[in-house]
Order: sequence, then C-alpha cells, then structure tokens
Amino acid sequence: MPRTMLLKSLWNTLAVLMQQHGCIYHKDTHYLTFEGILYRMRTGCPWPDLPDEFGKWNTLFKRFNAWSKKGVFELLFKLLSENTDTEWLFIDGSIVRVHQHSSGAASTEDEAIGKSRGGRSTKIHLAVDSYGLPVHFELSGGQTHDIVHAESLVTHSPASDFVIADKGYDSGTFRDFVEKQGSKTVIAYRKNSRRPDKSIDEVLYCYRHLVENAFARIKHFRAIATRYDKLARNYASMLALAFVIIWLPMWVE
Repeated sequence: MPRTMLLKSLWNTLAVLMQQHGCIYHKDTHYLTFEGILYRMRTGCPWPDLPDEFGKWNTLFKRFNAWSKKGVFELLFKLLSENTDTEWLFIDGSIVRVHQHSSGAASTEDEAIGKSRGGRSTKIHLAVDSYGLPVHFELSGGQTHDIVHAESLVTHSPASDFVIADKGYDSGTFRDFVEKQGSKTVIAYRKNSRRPDKSIDEVLYCYRHLVENAFARIKHFRAIATRYDKLARNYASMLALAFVIIWLPMWVE
C-alpha cells in the first residue's frame, strides 16, 4: 500500500463536515478516493499513474473534478478556517511554474496562466492569520503585480487590527483602503518613496515570515509547487486541499 497522509481521526473529521454540508454520502470507498487525490497532490504524478490500491485512476479524476465543480475543497477550507486569530493579517504573492502539460485547455475563460521571461507561470495571492494559517487565496497570471489583488485579499479575509506586507504593496491608495476598513498598515516603503517618515513597526514586520512559511509548506506538495492542472478551477481546488491539510490538525484533539 502506498504511503498515505490522513489518520483515521483526521478523515473522520473531514467526512463529518462533508456529510453535514451534502458534499458526500457515507461510503467507505470515499476514504481511499480522498487519499488517492492527496497522493496525486503530494507526488505530482499524472492521474493515470496513480497506484491501483486507490482504485481506478479515471474514477479518482472524475470524483476530484466533480468535487472541484461543486466547490467542495473550497468549502472545506472555508469551514476549517472560520475560527481564526484576527489580530494580524499577512499578505503576499508567490509564483509557481506552469508545466507544459497544463497548457491547451479547451476554455475561453482566464485560466490564470501568464507569460513572462521565465515562461508560463501562475501567481498565488495569499493571506494568513496571526499564526500563519491561510484564510484566503486568489490566483492570477504570473506577471500580475501583487498590488492588483491586495484590496481583494483584505476584503475577503477576516477583519484584522493590522495588515502586514512587503514593499510590493507600498501604495498610498492601498494604505488608505486598509485604514478605511479599520485596520493599521505595516508595509515597507520603497527606496524611492517620497514619504518623509518611513518608519514602521519593525518588530511586527519581522513576523511577515509567517506568510512565507505558508508558501514553503504548501510547496512541499509537488502538484502545488508546479502547476499541472489545465483549469484554474482544478488548481485552485488542489490549493484549497493543501490548506485543508494545514488546518485539519487544529480541529482534532
């Protein structure tokens, strides 16, 4: 049997949440299906190369795609991240390379794949709470500047006392927006900033590594560190699943 990721106690918590919200019905095979999806996320292997112990690969992909269409993984992420520490909110963006197998999707939608000098890429825009636990994320093409999604990240995240970010978010408009939301900004200033007083809370700014740690943690999963999914929806579902795995131990005593 291939190495699995979920203890039975973790799976039981997930299964209860999914059954309560009508995502699945009680069926023993759902455990192996979920483990098969996690195996693919962890290893980044093509769906047809999944071990037979998890079931037929086509069945696993169809189940994942169906759950992705229904927004099951995003719902689980939202449910698990409801009880969060709202004092600090850290935001940042990180680029992932897009594998050639992810190109060519028959879609007229924006699949969050951009072109730059480094080739095709996708950017993950992420917000984490005071403990470095993810609370909201968005996708864009890799060439998109961080500031483009800054206001949306703050809007869709829990209200916080402080918003902490690097100099990529140095914008007077964004600072004003955050202050109107009732939060204070701890954002580094660019060297060419004309603001006479560039002082910030250096101690609090040092904790910005929490959002970097979150990126490092999810990029341990190979299907996250490199994008293989053709559709932005499916890659977002994989991301949501990775965040579920981060949150899940907090729900199990």
